[in-house]
Amino acid sequence: MCLAIPGKVEEITTDGLIRMGKVNFGGVVKKVCLDYVPEVEVGDYTIVHVGFAISKIDEETAKQTLEDFRTLGILDEELASEEEAFARAAERPQSKCPDGSCETGKKKAD
Repeated sequence: MCLAIPGKVEEITTDGLIRMGKVNFGGVVKKVCLDYVPEVEVGDYTIVHVGFAISKIDEETAKQTLEDFRTLGILDEELASEEEAFARAAERPQSKCPDGSCETGKKKAD
């Protein structure tokens, strides 16, 4: 799953010609491309999707959305590092037949 998540811009820098920033997602800080939202300044909230800020958002909505995601248990999943995501996947029960043939007794058609 890839959600767009709100975060607070804590720092703005440039990486060559690209506008970058450090964005805080309720305690997890990640490097984000800010090129698509030139109006965003330090202290503003922005919606981030796959490492790119895509719009500015008001603080109240951002905080409520972060809380809702946290309550639903999806915030940690979305912000996990690659190592954390692989570790979680390894802990989940694994199917003996990923194609679903165990459930029907027949192999699914391709």
